Amino acid sequence: MVRPVFRAESVFYRYPDGRLGLAEASLTVAPGESVVLLGAHASGKSTLLHLLAGLMFPSEGSVEAFGTVLTESALRDGEFARAFRQRVGVLFQDTDAMLFNATVYDEIAFGPLQLDLSELDVRRRVDEMLKLLELRAVAQQSPHALSGGEKKKVALAVLLAVSPEVLLLDEPTAALDPRLQRWFVELAEELRGMGKTLVTSTHDLHVAEEIADRVVVLGEDHRIAAEGPPLAILRDLELLLSVNLVHEHAHIHDGVLHIHPHSHLHVHEHDHH
Repeated sequence: MVRPVFRAESVFYRYPDGRLGLAEASLTVAPGESVVLLGAHASGKSTLLHLLAGLMFPSEGSVEAFGTVLTESALRDGEFARAFRQRVGVLFQDTDAMLFNATVYDEIAFGPLQLDLSELDVRRRVDEMLKLLELRAVAQQSPHALSGGEKKKVALAVLLAVSPEVLLLDEPTAALDPRLQRWFVELAEELRGMGKTLVTSTHDLHVAEEIADRVVVLGEDHRIAAEGPPLAILRDLELLLSVNLVHEHAHIHDGVLHIHPHSHLHVHEHDHH
């Protein structure tokens, strides 16, 4: 039996001020799977993602990665901590928190330089990322001078440059225009084709439909409300209404979800890959 990448068992998380962030969440992620955590704002999806990333630790329950329980001591130092940080890359919602070098080129080179690669190999990695993420034109610019969409591309390039097996993506399409959203979906498809494991938190139904093997829905009570194949979830209007992902103007017509007049989402079976 293949060992899961992540296993969360009955996880509760309370913030230091006592607010509930997550309640009784259980989740297993298999190698090479693309899981989308779907939920309204403040439903707990980013909290769950940060627990999988070992950036926070459960108040109750446990989170395992690669068969090892994630604890502060396990991730402080040592062989497991180093391997975990290399195997798991995290894209934060606030990309400014990830960017600190003088140029885009230096930003992307920073990770590979920590891996004791030769200068030639580092240069090759950076060139590959500049090409993959269409950043060549801004390679010598300061990351902080870029647009929000370009910063997100740089942050993704920083992650991919160290070639992690697992990508944890927190609201990757937030604040992206439609063209960049499409670009992200195509990149996610490419990463899936490379066998990467993806866990993506979003409230964007388009993203869930297009990149997920499985969708896990979080409700406003911070509990997992449902999980299943994207089309089954996205056709469950009652579920989507109950977790505040659509409003009462949504309806299903000929097996297609329509939301109007406030937005225009159409879920078509033949669109899903």
